Amino acid sequence: MKLRQLVLAATAVATLAVASASAFAQAKEQFFPALPYRTGAYAPNGIPWANGYSDYFKMINAKGGINGVKISTEECDTAYATDRGVECYERLKGKSAGAIFQPLSTGITFALTEKAPADKNPLITGGYGRSESSDGNVFKWNFPLMGTYWSGADIIMQTITKRESGNLKGKKIALVYHDSPYGKEPIALLQERAKIQGYDLSLLPVTAPGVEQKATWLQIRQNKPDYVLLWGWGVMNSAALKEAVATGYPRDKMYGVWWSAAEPDVKDIGEGAKGYNGLVVTGNSGKILDAIRKDLHGKKASTGPVEEVGQVLYNRGMVSAALAVEGAFRAQERYGKGKVMTGDQLRWGLENLNVTAARIESLGLTGLLRPISTSCQDHEGSRSARIHQWDGKKWNFTTDWIEADTSIIKPLVKQYADKYAAEKKLTRRTPADCQS
Repeated sequence: MKLRQLVLAATAVATLAVASASAFAQAKEQFFPALPYRTGAYAPNGIPWANGYSDYFKMINAKGGINGVKISTEECDTAYATDRGVECYERLKGKSAGAIFQPLSTGITFALTEKAPADKNPLITGGYGRSESSDGNVFKWNFPLMGTYWSGADIIMQTITKRESGNLKGKKIALVYHDSPYGKEPIALLQERAKIQGYDLSLLPVTAPGVEQKATWLQIRQNKPDYVLLWGWGVMNSAALKEAVATGYPRDKMYGVWWSAAEPDVKDIGEGAKGYNGLVVTGNSGKILDAIRKDLHGKKASTGPVEEVGQVLYNRGMVSAALAVEGAFRAQERYGKGKVMTGDQLRWGLENLNVTAARIESLGLTGLLRPISTSCQDHEGSRSARIHQWDGKKWNFTTDWIEADTSIIKPLVKQYADKYAAEKKLTRRTPADCQS
């Protein structure tokens, strides 16, 4: 009996030691879950984003991590389906004491906005999601960093207004949009500007995935809008451009949101898409791109093909990862360098970002990322973009950085945030809560 007790005791000690070692190993890793889509109808656009996202984490780990804390990550493919996105979130959320999730889908964002507060998982929805979630006093856990769809739509309309010498009265503007929460997001802003500027707005929804658009473009041929705004994703974008070619609609009168103006959208059309305009929030140069080519691709440690590095969606994924890491860096400045951050602490870090030009330079992101600063009230941080135009072979910038007009957007944000708060029985955060 004594011998058996000794064996059991020794086994328990060994098990405890292994468990402790495992817990310690986990404790020195900051977990960044990934919800990309490498499969499904939107995979051609989702893959380069996911590769850029993954490669940035590899680069940070190669430099020693976040003040010594290494990054761990795990992908769960959503195929851009909301139900699968929620399943992936539920599968991954228990692997840390709070983590930054990036849904890469407005539909999934809508669903996770209901879950994140209780789970204490911040959501970065860079350039997508609920536009009113820039109001951090209501949306404590949402961070639509680098611009919402209202900001994007406003910048496009500023560009068109300038092109028309400041007068859009009587002009026809058509919005061809993905018939989903994503595609519907810019409508409120466009309707508000229509009231102010006097243009005629027509709304043309396209059923997902967007391959069939003949009826939509028949309406465009009949109505002859002065400009077409494209709010598509994946195959919908190239299908729209092909229909524009077939119906003879001028591509230089088309403006796509930042998810409709990347290489996969135009490469198969080539010269046919020449003149097409689109938003972009990242640059196409930076020291980190050279480092990725050398240190990851040169050592066969990269996630995707080298040709993607520097392209629009790859850069977008990389910058999205960079902002998540910066949130952790910022949190460590308050809660302890070299420590793994909890969900609450990561949220505070994202809410207090101050990514200066000097910091961007130190990260090798000059030319890719603009300075961004957040607060309790402002979870968007920056709201500027440029227009680039396809010349048949490559994208070229045609404008400088344009700031969204907050005098139009802020009242909308408050109106819709207040409505959301009333529906969900939420109260606006207090100054004390903003310090927590």
